[in-house]
Amino acid sequence: MHCLLQFCLLAAIFTCVKPQLTRISDEAIESTLNDRRYLLRQLKCATGEAPCDPVGRRLKSLAPLVLRGSCPQCTPQEMKQIQKVLAFVQKNYPKEWNKILHQYAG
Repeated sequence: MHCLLQFCLLAAIFTCVKPQLTRISDEAIESTLNDRRYLLRQLKCATGEAPCDPVGRRLKSLAPLVLRGSCPQCTPQEMKQIQKVLAFVQKNYPKEWNKILHQYAG
């Protein structure tokens, strides 16, 4: 169940990072993960602790669906990227990760 939640949250985060693009490069993901300020802003938006930009609003709207295991639009490449982002957030932002799990998983 924990892995499913990780996957789902990552799908939401990942889908939101660059919504105008159909494919997100691994380099773009690395860049986003290395931008601590941007990532924290999106995580705070997801937990309701800060205002949301368009990316954050999309994250908040997708998180409940993704946490239920619904990602029909995800490609195998996106799934790999989602797993990478979830692992990164869980490892590097454990407090925010737990808040998101509690808020969206129930």
